[in-house]
Amino acid sequence: MNLQSLFMVKKSVSVLVIAILFITLADDTLSIYLNSTACITHSCGNGVKISYPFWIPEKQPPYCGLPAYNVACNKDKSLLHISGDEFIIKEVFYTNNSILLAKADVFDENNKCPVPTHNFSLRGTPFRSGPNTADLFFFYECTQPYERETYAVNCASNATHHSFAVFHTELLEHSNYSVESCQDPVYALVETDSLDRLLKMNYMQVLQKGFFLQWDGTNCRDCQHSGGHCGVQNNEFICICKDQPQQRTCLHGRNKIGLKVGIGVGAAAFTALMAGVIFLFYRRRQKKLYAGSSLFSTSILSYPSSTKDPEKATSLIGVHLFDYNELDEATNNFDSKKELGDGGYGTVYKGKLRDGRVVAVKRLYENNCRRVEQFMNEIDILTRLHHPNLVTLYGCTSRHSRELLLVYEYISNGTVADHLHGVHSKPGSLAWNTRMKISLETASALAYLHASDVIHRDVKTNNILLDSNFCVKVADFGLSRLFPSDVTHVSTAPQGTPGYVDPEYHECYQLTDKSDVYSFGVVLIELISSLPAVDICRHRHEINLSNMAINKIQGNALQELVDSNLGFDTDDKVRSMVTAVAELAFQCLQSDRELRPSMQEVVEALLRIQRINNTTGKTDKGCPDDDTGLLNSITLLVSPDSVTTKWSSSPTTPNS
Repeated sequence: MNLQSLFMVKKSVSVLVIAILFITLADDTLSIYLNSTACITHSCGNGVKISYPFWIPEKQPPYCGLPAYNVACNKDKSLLHISGDEFIIKEVFYTNNSILLAKADVFDENNKCPVPTHNFSLRGTPFRSGPNTADLFFFYECTQPYERETYAVNCASNATHHSFAVFHTELLEHSNYSVESCQDPVYALVETDSLDRLLKMNYMQVLQKGFFLQWDGTNCRDCQHSGGHCGVQNNEFICICKDQPQQRTCLHGRNKIGLKVGIGVGAAAFTALMAGVIFLFYRRRQKKLYAGSSLFSTSILSYPSSTKDPEKATSLIGVHLFDYNELDEATNNFDSKKELGDGGYGTVYKGKLRDGRVVAVKRLYENNCRRVEQFMNEIDILTRLHHPNLVTLYGCTSRHSRELLLVYEYISNGTVADHLHGVHSKPGSLAWNTRMKISLETASALAYLHASDVIHRDVKTNNILLDSNFCVKVADFGLSRLFPSDVTHVSTAPQGTPGYVDPEYHECYQLTDKSDVYSFGVVLIELISSLPAVDICRHRHEINLSNMAINKIQGNALQELVDSNLGFDTDDKVRSMVTAVAELAFQCLQSDRELRPSMQEVVEALLRIQRINNTTGKTDKGCPDDDTGLLNSITLLVSPDSVTTKWSSSPTTPNS
């Protein structure tokens, strides 16, 4: 051993000794100044309990919470500052790491016009949007009035300039409303558990309802159950016990010496590891090897993402990671009695978490590269999109877990397929108005996806969930595609469910947003007929519901397609609406994608159909009372003549 090597060894030993002494002294110091009772739960007087990771500086020392979670008390209100804005804490749910907030100024009686003046941002904060949240956009100083599907903001309006708020800005585009007549919009985050109820409120009431945020972090429950109080030291979670701090719980059977020995061994291993790393780095540098490029390539190969393929781009930022054992326990070891159904590429189970939440757990069939890709794809889609009619993802297991599991909110009322022709179906159980509501909410969710450059690629009634109020939650994004904004289509192998797959996509391998439109057209026909998309017991020309629908519509025999329990033959209003929806479905099912409407246009058409006059039975676009003018009932981008001609010369042959 040369002198230089001997010097390096001595230096490493010295570093190790110093590290062990420092950790030992630090451990003793912690036990001296951390008061085990200082971090008890406090309140500002309004009943909201404040505890780790939140803390009240005037009542608690800094080690009781994290810096970004400090709460201020103002009279009986608990206030949290986020990105320069002040929010009232309405409730904190520590079991699932979520908090209900509302902007403080909307409760200020002296503020005559409490409207958002800048966009709400969570960038740089430890929070993320919680379930059932959406952006409410405020348009000010508009020279052109707009009164449809909006909240009037009268306090910021006058005789010549108008202000309003709207959830879906695409509605403005559909109505050819010029947003250039307004100031740049600003948005506020709001809670949207029931869109129907929200539409009956004014904008102030919507803002006062508040919204949910969530945070990631160590669950404090185990520490509290062991008699300790949660805290933080050097940005690391600690459990403050009566004798000394511990890492997670007050472990009564573990003495200080054992803890220090463990820390010492860890420090020794760490020092040895660092010495090895430095040595390897020195050797590689001497040989002029570029380790950075090599390591980067290895990382790309081992992780299912690539900047070259937008379908594979993904991130786990902001996703709660569940422990596999907790989900195994929640589903009773994935008991077959708890199965809710097939989730496309995995089985879905009903489960109950330790914090009491009822959830749906998707268990992937197998843990291979393709499944990991779909797993990450669904996480990426659902964490960056927020819409009241999209299912909420609560979290997942690590991709290194024993099994890949996704955890969603539990939707209690089954699927649309269940109610139309499945386990919940019975004559007359799903009224026409409910079916219209389902079609509009589903179309709204798909239009939102397309506006966000996402193609669902597996739209079907089995993927449209219903809650107890028959509100829609579109689910199953494992096959969804992140779509580049600068191309007209992407070439990819057809994927989806037989009976719903776009025939042009199936034949030409070209995926576009119009592929979802075709699938939605099949869904509309299911809502009209209560028949499944594929049934091998039907005549061979009608095995595919889309073929049957085209034949009936072109043969002027719509009444043979419509569910007889809907009142088509007895109620003029229902007859007019069903006829108009059938025309819309007909246009969605065009074999040439260029002749199909966009999902945004579908939303507008459904809104027109829903506004049929109660006395005349006509839409505001002149929908006829009978079906003799079926192909002229509503107007989209495509003329009825071109639709009929195209279908007559080039019939659809979707796969079965």
